[in-house]
Amino acid sequence: MSTTPSQLDAEALYQTLVQQIKAGLQGATEVALVGIHSGGAWLAERLASELGLAERLGFVDVSFYRDDFSEKGLRADVKPSQVPFDVEGATIVLVDDVLYTGRTTRAAINELFDYGRPARVLLAALVDRGGRELPVAADFVAASVELSKQENLQLQRADDGRFSLTVVHA
Repeated sequence: MSTTPSQLDAEALYQTLVQQIKAGLQGATEVALVGIHSGGAWLAERLASELGLAERLGFVDVSFYRDDFSEKGLRADVKPSQVPFDVEGATIVLVDDVLYTGRTTRAAINELFDYGRPARVLLAALVDRGGRELPVAADFVAASVELSKQENLQLQRADDGRFSLTVVHA
């Protein structure tokens, strides 16, 4: 679904993503969810509850795996990665909020392989904003939107767990 930034209803997009993942994982075994901090982690937490995968939920913070680490430095809010299940032979659904250049996805996959060799890694993103710098594509994506390089799309989570999306001008 291609849309404009003003039309992005994060809750409706989340429901679309849930349905896509459910359909795409029918018959799959050894499924686990890994959310990329922080927006992808929020999505993965909620997905795990809805998909019955609470025991197979992990999180990665790709700060140390990014190829631009030397340029950007270390963020102050680095979170520990937690992958409390056996990655070896698993079908991993890697969850991110916004797919952009593909560099975060690449870093997350590199980190996942430090835990073992999954049978398959699928990528789920709430929004694909284009602008790829690496050959990365989401297997599950709720919406595609065009944004300029001066715009960022940020996922927020309210105290009640509901999601919203905001376009921020850099």
